Amino acid sequence: MAIRNVVVRGDELLAKKSRKVEVFDARLHTLIDDMIATMHKKEGVGIAAPQVGILRRVVIVEPDAEHTMTLVNPEILEYSGKAEGVEGCLSVPNVWGIVERPTHVKVRAQDRDGNTFEFEAEDFHARIVCHELDHLDGTLFVDRAIRLLDPDELEEDE
Repeated sequence: MAIRNVVVRGDELLAKKSRKVEVFDARLHTLIDDMIATMHKKEGVGIAAPQVGILRRVVIVEPDAEHTMTLVNPEILEYSGKAEGVEGCLSVPNVWGIVERPTHVKVRAQDRDGNTFEFEAEDFHARIVCHELDHLDGTLFVDRAIRLLDPDELEEDE
């Protein structure tokens, strides 16, 4: 597993739509493993392939230390509820904002071997899923933010 460079805001790649994964092979497995290693090194809770320079529909979400999910070709089937919450992003370092997201999502995806599965996510987990899937369509959280926070506001929340 290698730590990959994270693409940051300003790179036009982050504004592009990712392509569907058609081949589930060793190259895909290496990408997934590298994404997980990179996410852990950068202390993130999710990462999308465009963030490491690859325009493929692959994301990793890790709502807690025991649950690392690989989602290939993910799509949201249903969503409900809404809540505002603070978000940041590995591709937008040192910037935080308030974003409204669904509180519940139902998702269909494939695993690293191409097997299709569905799952439901709530609250923080749903927020991560939505944030990472946005990357696949070229959308950053700052594009959806109700407002950006200044560093003083973050310190007040701690």
